[in-house]
Amino acid sequence: MFFLYNLVVQVASFLLKIVALFSAKIKLFVEGRKIVFPTLANEIKLTDKTIWFHAASLGEFEQGLPVIEKIKEKYPNHKIVVTFFSPSGYEVRKNSKVVDVIIYLPLDTKSNAQEFLKSVHPDLVFFIKYEYWPNYLNELKKQQIPVYLISGIFRENQVFFKWYGGFYRKALDTFEHFFVQNAKSKELLLKIGKTNVTVSGDTRFDRVASILEKDNSLDFISDFKNDTLTIVVGSSWPKDETLLVDFINSNNYNVKFIIAPHNIKEDQIQQLKNNISKKTVLFSEKEGKNLADFDVFIIDTIGILTKIYSYADIAYVGGGFGNPGVHNILEPATFGVPIVIGPNFTHFAEAIALVNMEGCVSISNQKELNEAFENLIQNEDIRYEKGHICSTFVQMNKNATETILKNLNTD
Repeated sequence: MFFLYNLVVQVASFLLKIVALFSAKIKLFVEGRKIVFPTLANEIKLTDKTIWFHAASLGEFEQGLPVIEKIKEKYPNHKIVVTFFSPSGYEVRKNSKVVDVIIYLPLDTKSNAQEFLKSVHPDLVFFIKYEYWPNYLNELKKQQIPVYLISGIFRENQVFFKWYGGFYRKALDTFEHFFVQNAKSKELLLKIGKTNVTVSGDTRFDRVASILEKDNSLDFISDFKNDTLTIVVGSSWPKDETLLVDFINSNNYNVKFIIAPHNIKEDQIQQLKNNISKKTVLFSEKEGKNLADFDVFIIDTIGILTKIYSYADIAYVGGGFGNPGVHNILEPATFGVPIVIGPNFTHFAEAIALVNMEGCVSISNQKELNEAFENLIQNEDIRYEKGHICSTFVQMNKNATETILKNLNTD
């Protein structure tokens, strides 16, 4: 089975190099991996002690951040190495000061795994949420390096729980312990004989709860808001924007909109701006303008959405009309903001919970979006009630990091 798996990885590697000629994102994926081993040679000495965290993408990095910060405190003499699989994680966080080395994870071949572990020689390894690379896990097991899964989540349709999933089930043998988000994940692991499991919860709650302790002020957002009821749209996609633009153009309420699209390509941003009939300004053109005069503020930059949510009276979180579904709703939730999302949210436990608790409203079409916004705009009490549900939900589910740290067998 390893032979077939390695063959597939080699074929995929070849195909990716071809696709990279036509795709900017895949080009980043391919080119970024060329500098991994030279970077490691420059950044890590044989005498260095290291701890390795792997995150598939940006969301998983943010999820693991509370644990990374605590591990740094516990092991101040270790270098923290973070690997990403996806460009959408690496490109955003490659200059982060939180960790010592940030790189792409080389593709999962036996030779890459051996060379990577020789270069990093970690004392501890943490995989965040998911991604189970058999060659890396096999080499880690051979070298008897402790490996932990944090904020893990398992579903019945995963290959581990199928009759033909023995190859991947064997990869799970590497893990010293599984820290999972919910009881269902533990139940599934127990069915395949994994008893080294703790339900710790989701470390994202710790991360978003800690946001409240930071300075989230942005003077230009305050100037734009100008004490006016404001709807913040985060991580929107074209399908979301089609519905949102219709509402923006047709409503007569005294309300402002801040839109932070998921993709900030110049042509897409300009098209979005052109589709809006109300007075609109881009982040990139805000200098020298009286922002209070505008109705819509489009954020064509990255890294400030979390702070912007602190100014929201209502939040719309995008992605709910695509796959796998809605983006992070916990960031607006921690600020006590009522949330509106699209229909595709069933892969996300926090979204399911908040929809069921009625802190979050799911919509499927223009009519439902209009009704949700109108209800929240017109009724301050409803806004407060739904927002309170959201903030309480975050506070009630934090402390996963503490549970993980207590149960690590690393001393």
